[in-house]
Amino acid sequence: MTFDAELPPDHRAVVFSLESGRPLVERVCRHLGVEPGAHEERDFEDGEHKIRPLQSVRERDVFVVQSFYSDTALSVNDKVLRTLFFLSALRDAGAERVTLLAPYLCYARKDRRTKPRDPVSIRYLATLFETVGLNRIVTVDVHNPAAYENAFRVPAEHLTAAPLFVDAIEPLVGNRDTVVVSPDAGGVKRAERFRQALATRLDRSVELTFIEKFRSEGVVWGGTVVGAVENRVAIILDDLISSGTTLAEAAAACHDRGAHAAYAAVTHGVFSSRAATVLDDSEIDRLFLLDTLPPDRLDATVRERCVEVLPCAPLLAAAVQRFHTGGSVVALTEG
Repeated sequence: MTFDAELPPDHRAVVFSLESGRPLVERVCRHLGVEPGAHEERDFEDGEHKIRPLQSVRERDVFVVQSFYSDTALSVNDKVLRTLFFLSALRDAGAERVTLLAPYLCYARKDRRTKPRDPVSIRYLATLFETVGLNRIVTVDVHNPAAYENAFRVPAEHLTAAPLFVDAIEPLVGNRDTVVVSPDAGGVKRAERFRQALATRLDRSVELTFIEKFRSEGVVWGGTVVGAVENRVAIILDDLISSGTTLAEAAAACHDRGAHAAYAAVTHGVFSSRAATVLDDSEIDRLFLLDTLPPDRLDATVRERCVEVLPCAPLLAAAVQRFHTGGSVVALTEG
């Protein structure tokens, strides 16, 4: 899918990113035909910091690109606080509208109470962002779109990676029978949207199935494939990968049931310390990822063997262009 993203010559948009997201924002800005906004970050000896734009944002349509994850430099909570301070500084500096593009949004999985007195962390995060005057938030393939949208009182847009995955997977599938697999029942709606997009592109029927899985207090059991995968190409779809165990078990189950191949399409590569070992031993024939998080979080040897990283910058740039010009974002949110 080709995304039209270049901004008009008379645009009044400014696109910033904090340091951890700088490479991504540079790619986004190349698609938009603009330079990234300039900003300053300073750390002080007592652990405090300051952050401010270095160019005028008065009466501008401002976009801030920032994925929220922990790395060796900053924790996810450090990044949240710095972003809150920066959003506030933008509003104080007279920005007309401020949009946060968070390709990977932290705390999105904690969207309901599963035990007594559990926190609903995504709602608390939404309150913080709204308090500093955020006008809109945009993310990609959030864990639970309905919970995400309901957590925010400002417009909460949800972009889909489906068109990017379809572009990458279509040549591998060819004329072979294909089935889209959700690794658990909770992801069936996401898998169904992708199935529809893939079926439209292939111009033929694509089946849908899921794997029965149960989880409680960190213990996972199940693994029964509910549906037919025999003599088909199985495409396992999920929103994120951490240890890789869920995808590895899903791929093994598909192969055991006679699938010709098991490809995985996963938006966010969180990758815990065990991921390299799990994936290296898995029966996943190819793993497609977006670069919403840095792909170097996974061991280079494993990446070279079975991982293909797809750029999310065209999708984000198209969203910026359409939000700024008042265009429709339906193709970006529904695939």
